[in-house]
Amino acid sequence: MHFRICCLFRCIKSVAFGTLATLIVMLIGHQSRADELYIGSASVSITPDGPVSLTGQMHTRIARNVESEVTATVLALESRDGDQSLDYAIMVSCDLVCIRGGLLEAVRERVKGKLKDVDVNKIVLNATHTHTAPTMVEGRYNLPAEGVMQPKEFVDFASERIADAIIKAWSSRQAGSVGWGLGQAVIAHNRRALYSGGRAQMYGRTNTNDFRGIEGYEDHGLEVLFFWNKKEELIATAINVACPSQAVEGRRAVNADFWHPVRQALQTKHGKNLHVLGWTGAAGDHVPRPMYRKKAEDRMRNLRGLTLLEELSRRIVVGWEEAYEGARQEMHSDAVLIHKVKAIELPLRTVTEKDYNRVKAEVTAYAKDPSKVWIKNWKQSVLDRYDRQQSGTSKPYEMELHTIRIGDIAIATNEFELFNDFGTQMKSRSPALQTFVIQLCGAGSYIPNERATLGGSYSAVIESNLVGHQGGQVLTEKTIESINELFTTHQTIDEKK
Repeated sequence: MHFRICCLFRCIKSVAFGTLATLIVMLIGHQSRADELYIGSASVSITPDGPVSLTGQMHTRIARNVESEVTATVLALESRDGDQSLDYAIMVSCDLVCIRGGLLEAVRERVKGKLKDVDVNKIVLNATHTHTAPTMVEGRYNLPAEGVMQPKEFVDFASERIADAIIKAWSSRQAGSVGWGLGQAVIAHNRRALYSGGRAQMYGRTNTNDFRGIEGYEDHGLEVLFFWNKKEELIATAINVACPSQAVEGRRAVNADFWHPVRQALQTKHGKNLHVLGWTGAAGDHVPRPMYRKKAEDRMRNLRGLTLLEELSRRIVVGWEEAYEGARQEMHSDAVLIHKVKAIELPLRTVTEKDYNRVKAEVTAYAKDPSKVWIKNWKQSVLDRYDRQQSGTSKPYEMELHTIRIGDIAIATNEFELFNDFGTQMKSRSPALQTFVIQLCGAGSYIPNERATLGGSYSAVIESNLVGHQGGQVLTEKTIESINELFTTHQTIDEKK
């Protein structure tokens, strides 16, 4: 600072005094801004205390026991300059299949009346995509009228608990610091098999003569954020892994999947009050189970005496520790925090006449079987879309996009099961040192890449996609544009050095 001001005074003969004074004020003002990070966190169980319908499969499942609690974990961040609040973000990781059924709206409405100084539009919820969590949408399955928590009841129950946890986290904000790190963990496997002729199939067999390979890239990076209080005690961490938590997806018990043993392991080593947020990266084509070498994987796991969940947890924790070793050497208490919320529009995938004729015949067939209500409704939605398309009443898909800058890193959200190619683009083209892509901050239909659309099969057919690969590219461009805006007005930490 002293050197820069001296340099300015050396130019006094060639610069008008008024202009020089203005430059000095601007320089001092810019340098004196003191961003101070405040952090609050909380966790709460959103596990019903009785039987509940589970979602994530095409058939009805009633859970009557709990293998591991599903939870919501809150991270409240605020940047201050003295007593002035500069910006903030409230992020909630939920052990759910997605965020639907009015859950986000209910949470915001409950918080609005209790935290007058908070813009509830800066609250974002994401799902870890466990397929053994409660149903949130009425009519999705044929459920008994009594003896089972109904979807609307669960939304009311969960939204109240989540809102209370947000209030607790916000009220507990304290000055602290943040760090970021990168580890590696082989969790994700691309779940789409390719065959001769260009056909693809999710979970397709790989031991057939016409098998030609796995369709896409797998991201094994582990992006991690760490948060400490003033005593340098670790109070929260957010782990971004490009894989949904659906290792035990077919069970009939409530289960948070691999995030539960991850939390247990980290809390055992770093304190029971450590709050762990699970952030699912762009992973619409990923799953935490291998497509080949299955027997060899099972053998090695059995020799180590581990279940699949324990093995996945072990890998994540090892990668987390790698990231922690680096991040704890650079704790930033003055990291800039900027949170942008935008409403964006994405083009819908067009329903072709061929799609319409095929799906119409299938809806007629499924209507005869009451046990197929989920798949019948799923396909009926395509016919409804075609009717709107033909009548000219279709509207673009509206999505709430959150982009957040914390120091040198960026966070970007989307509502979908986004194929990994789009996340790879975002991470590669972002100006941030690390970019965290968080999917399933909404209802969660798939957005496939163009290669998958040509291959077909579940996740890439018209029933699976409200938005197609063209819309996925629009989402990518709008996300990168918003991230770029975060880095145009403030230097990175490396640039300051």
